[in-house]
Amino acid sequence: MKKIMISLLAIVLIEIALFIVVGNVLGVFNTLLLIILTSILGIIVSKKQGMNSIQSMQESMRRGDPPGPVMVDTFMIFVGGILLALPGFLTDLIGITFVFSFTRTLYKPLIYKWLRKKMENGRVIILNK
Repeated sequence: MKKIMISLLAIVLIEIALFIVVGNVLGVFNTLLLIILTSILGIIVSKKQGMNSIQSMQESMRRGDPPGPVMVDTFMIFVGGILLALPGFLTDLIGITFVFSFTRTLYKPLIYKWLRKKMENGRVIILNK
């Protein structure tokens, strides 16, 4: 929890610094316009990518294949969409890398490692209805 709080604080401070720098270069109005446009574009792209990912997950489940990798993709697109919808340049950059498949592959080994660690420690709970 402490790492999360420190990370969030660092992201906020970096975003503020980026707002100041970009605001000085582009001006306040253009900076605000850029933030709004990237948020709208991010929502549109993540919605399209997310729908494709959900369809892929449904297809793999119909075939009887384990949907694990596709579920990770869907989760990353969802998180990327949230990051793109938030105002900020750093969150937009991270969100874009989560949404597009060719950059998403950079994060997958880290996510799989994190998931394996959680499963080994018994911190993953699977609920059956």
